[in-house]
Amino acid sequence: MEFMLLIHSDPKGFETLPADVRGQAMAAYGAYTEALKAAGVLRSSNRLHPSSMSTSVKVRDGKTEVLNGPFIETREELGGYYLVDVPDLDGALAWAARCPGASHGTVEVRPVWDMNAR
Repeated sequence: MEFMLLIHSDPKGFETLPADVRGQAMAAYGAYTEALKAAGVLRSSNRLHPSSMSTSVKVRDGKTEVLNGPFIETREELGGYYLVDVPDLDGALAWAARCPGASHGTVEVRPVWDMNAR
């Protein structure tokens, strides 16, 4: 079963870390990614640009609105994700707990709805 591990954190927190600590954090993410690959559960992963670079689209009454930036009212924002394929929620939670993002932010675990399943 596929699960998204959505990494939410304070983007300013990472920017303020000393260079050596940032390097250690990136190395931890690299090791985590390799562990997911070695276990054969990784489907996809990416880091996202800051939300300040995003564009939002809404369609209201048939009219498309394109807005610069997100409209979130929280200190944490979505910074990246891992898509994993594991047997069950317990497996996804175990991987989420190992994610470096869990130590400085929140890792949301959400099952993927298989749109091809009947």
